[in-house]
Amino acid sequence: MITRGETTRLCRVCVAAWGGAAVSWELSTPGMLVPSLATCAAFLLLATACALHIRRGLLAELRRAQEIAGAAQRALLRPLPGRIDGLALAAAPLSASRGAAVGGDLYEAVPTAHGVRVVIGDVRGHGLPALGAAAAVLGAFREAAYDEPSLGGVLRRMERALGRHVRDRARAEHPSACPAEPESPAAEEFVTVLLLQIAADGTVRALNCGHPWPYLIRPAPVPETCAAGSRGSVPDPALRAGAGQPDAQPGAGALSPRPATDVRPLGGDTLPPLGVVPLPPVLRAHACGELRPGETLFLHTDGAEDARDPAGRFFPLPSVLARAPLTPARLVAGVHAALLRHTGGRLADDVALLVLRNDRH
Repeated sequence: MITRGETTRLCRVCVAAWGGAAVSWELSTPGMLVPSLATCAAFLLLATACALHIRRGLLAELRRAQEIAGAAQRALLRPLPGRIDGLALAAAPLSASRGAAVGGDLYEAVPTAHGVRVVIGDVRGHGLPALGAAAAVLGAFREAAYDEPSLGGVLRRMERALGRHVRDRARAEHPSACPAEPESPAAEEFVTVLLLQIAADGTVRALNCGHPWPYLIRPAPVPETCAAGSRGSVPDPALRAGAGQPDAQPGAGALSPRPATDVRPLGGDTLPPLGVVPLPPVLRAHACGELRPGETLFLHTDGAEDARDPAGRFFPLPSVLARAPLTPARLVAGVHAALLRHTGGRLADDVALLVLRNDRH
């Protein structure tokens, strides 16, 4: 996609080339100097007018492309509600493609009869080419999350949807090599996926297909003197979770200092990414403990931890989480700001962040 800066550079090159050619032609031909200079000026004015006209057309095309990309993003990654069944949520994507508003990352959270079900994933590649696979996987999750009683059933539905998308794409790209289904060449497409189910009692179960495990953030204990001076009183869970401390600081993207917190990654058995090998016959969700009131889950794609600065150093995500605000929206904004500062605004891969905090009593 052509960006605004590239459009400006193109216009300058056109004007310089046209003007240089005109001046060289006029000065190299015999004749009086003043008429030649006047002819050169006329050529330069004509070149400038043509370049401005081309620039306006390119900018209009760029605006239309950005509007289409924004509409695709809103259709694929719908804005999450701020609260689902007592869980506070916040999420945001960040595309690595210049001028693109959406990439290959996906996320969703829906309330079901089995608890709040959450998905976050990363399609191979980034930018608009990965949009089709992300749409297929995310659409399957939005249907299966309500119907399937187990996380394994949801994951199988997502695998079948990805398989159909890959076969359809292969037939479209190689129609002469696809006379029948068995002979269809498989397109190279796979998706890392993390499925979570948070029950009403805070129990967390997960199925992971090659995706980074989330971080569990436990807030620092609040001294008893902070609870209105009453000795032995229990502070409000929202206060323990950080609401009221970092929120009072100006600047949504800033990392405000606060007491150290316990940040540790969840772990368990990891399956290969969807699309690499078939899923095993038996799928058992991994028990990840509980998400207690005031605790936060930080989900991310591998573009966050794999991001490097100009010196080649990886992004220190755990240390950033340890001092970032615990309010979900501010946590997402703070990590995004720190990530852009670390990379100098040049990401090598798409990044998606999703934060859930248990505000249940």
